Amino acid sequence: MSGLARWCLRRRLVVVLLWLAAFAAAAVAASVLGPAYSNDYDVPGTESGRAQVLMAEAFPGLDGAADTVVWHDDGGVDDAQTRERMDAALADVAGLPGVADVAGPYGGPYEDTAATGATGATGAAAGDGEGGAVSDDGRTAYATVTYDAAADDLAPGDVRDVVDTAEAAAGSVDGLEVAVGGPGAGLLQAPSVHYGEAVGVVVAAVVLFVAFGSLAAMALPIATALVGVGTAYWCISLLGHAMAVADFAPMLGMLIGLGVGIDYALFIVTRHRRGLREGLPVGEAAQRAVATAGRAVVFAGVTVCIALLGMLVLRLNFLGGVAVAASLTVVLTVAASVTLLPALLGVIGMKALSRRERRALTEHGPRPDVPRGLAARWAAFVQRRPRLLGALALLLMTVLALPVAALHLGSSDQGNHAASATTRQAYDLMAEGFGPGSNGPLTLVAGLDGAADRVAFDALPETLRGTPGVADATAAVHGQGGGTGMITVTPEAAPQAEATSDLVDRLRSDVLPRAVDGTSMEVHVGGITAGQDDFAEVIVGKLPLFGGVVIALGCALLLVAFRSVGVPLKAALMNVLAVASAFGVVVAVFQWGWGSGLLGLGATGPVEPFLPVIMISVLFGLSMDYQVFLVSRMYEEWRATRDNRRAVRVGLAETGRVINCAALIMIAVFSAFALGGDRIIAMFGVALATAVALDAFVLRTLLVPALMHLLGRANWWLPGWLERRLPRIGVEGPGEPAAAEHLGLPREPAVR
Repeated sequence: MSGLARWCLRRRLVVVLLWLAAFAAAAVAASVLGPAYSNDYDVPGTESGRAQVLMAEAFPGLDGAADTVVWHDDGGVDDAQTRERMDAALADVAGLPGVADVAGPYGGPYEDTAATGATGATGAAAGDGEGGAVSDDGRTAYATVTYDAAADDLAPGDVRDVVDTAEAAAGSVDGLEVAVGGPGAGLLQAPSVHYGEAVGVVVAAVVLFVAFGSLAAMALPIATALVGVGTAYWCISLLGHAMAVADFAPMLGMLIGLGVGIDYALFIVTRHRRGLREGLPVGEAAQRAVATAGRAVVFAGVTVCIALLGMLVLRLNFLGGVAVAASLTVVLTVAASVTLLPALLGVIGMKALSRRERRALTEHGPRPDVPRGLAARWAAFVQRRPRLLGALALLLMTVLALPVAALHLGSSDQGNHAASATTRQAYDLMAEGFGPGSNGPLTLVAGLDGAADRVAFDALPETLRGTPGVADATAAVHGQGGGTGMITVTPEAAPQAEATSDLVDRLRSDVLPRAVDGTSMEVHVGGITAGQDDFAEVIVGKLPLFGGVVIALGCALLLVAFRSVGVPLKAALMNVLAVASAFGVVVAVFQWGWGSGLLGLGATGPVEPFLPVIMISVLFGLSMDYQVFLVSRMYEEWRATRDNRRAVRVGLAETGRVINCAALIMIAVFSAFALGGDRIIAMFGVALATAVALDAFVLRTLLVPALMHLLGRANWWLPGWLERRLPRIGVEGPGEPAAAEHLGLPREPAVR
């Protein structure tokens, strides 16, 4: 690492230009090729997956995404003026690029009667066989707009034209409300301007300036993180052309990258400033910073990547793309921290110190960096009261984790969008006019082999209408050749409601098996809720394997680094506590609605099925960061003194302040992302901010040192046979003396 730092310092201009060139090249390439994201949650082999395959084969007209144009008029949608205006608007929509078909309750010239297979199937899915309907009170109606491509392949401009054209109809008729919902319109709800990143960076700058007292030193971590994260952002866009990458992956990568990138640079700049205050030349101080703190940064980055890439064990394309994208961001931020940052340290020279520090260095000469103030007093306080403080910390973490028992995994529907969004307005109009379940009907599909199967399938809607939880069921629709049948079931509850998930389970396990008994057909239940339930079931089933792999790999790294059995076991326990407590807060905010209104996220709803896996990966990796930075300093002192109490006290005193500053920066960045209005990113932001706050201020500065004081020398125990077989990896690197002698405290005997 010293050689790398030396090269970057000598060729600082080349390093800076290379990074700027990489950023520019990635940005240009991504702009030329455009994004290619995929939000395909389907899992091959599940029941909803089989239903989708059968539908695609028998009803090719359903291949394209379908939006719903909803209108409401208190005077009645059959009013002559309203009918004329909406009829004209739908005709205009039908002529727009990207629109394959428009089917509504009025008929009209926009209806493609030649495409009876596609229109009939779409209409059945909508609920009336014609692709549109009028509510029982006559005040609400909807039409189905079918695009010529799947939702992931739609051009946002084409969707925007559809929404604008439909909504324009409302301006010409008093009392007429028009809104557009569905997967296409949902693409337009992502915020086009992201203020969260700017807010997080500004708060981070304030924290850094308070910590350093130098504008130049403040700017370096932010500049380094922005260059690394910006390059990764464009690279993720390019990655989407090679593999399935979710559309939220760039934002997730930016969220993680800004947090860890600023923190990694903070640790290196802090060590560099320490060297300058001790009288080292700029070049030597930067080299030592990279050789010590830089090694810890690389080690921490590796642990984060291992935790993220653990998602590949699940063998789900959707999560695999997210894992690779997030890992790419971490790799580039680490690379920027150990190459670009030392080059910039060489550029600013002694300005890494504040004016007061430079003046003191000139007048009084170099002085040892003695831990003092609140950090030193807190370290001594924890040493005196480890049992009490450890018990209080454990109690707090347990209480925060209790809501996890109520965790409900499922798809949050468009009822969770902001009240001003057209998708939310369409959702509310559909729910009021046709019931909440009309926003996410279930699709029953079966292969029909012979007349007996067809008769039984045609009789199935009557049975379904009498099933508790079912609001309506359409007549059976037969696909090309008559070998496949489809029935659309409208639940009484909303798509994201637990009652709808219960209905899916009841249909699959009870109603349908009894209804088709004696026939050869198998009826598959598909649709939004069914697909998300299947996705969640697959993920939950693989969580033990996934968690075991991530924890085992992380513990193996810590075992090799710290030559101790106790350190990795405590780290695993702390990480589990952090994850559980963070999810408890997520359940309280997003399912129970405690404070969700402050985030502008609309109604409460379930937690996305993929969130646990991604969050376990990210949180485990970030938790390992603080464990590495805290314990590495303790381990360094332990090797020098063999005094556990001194090692724990010195490690906490010397790293506590920088860990707290790093945590404040991460919390600011993650919390700012929660204010962006995107529900998924807000979940990540709340979970990460909570986990980092608990990890830094409860676990690493309270529970971990308390346990280490209680365990004494057992913290560093390692069987001799294992010691001989483990490879040696130094986290902090050689060449820096222990700082215990600078504390000015009497040496204490080792605790047995």
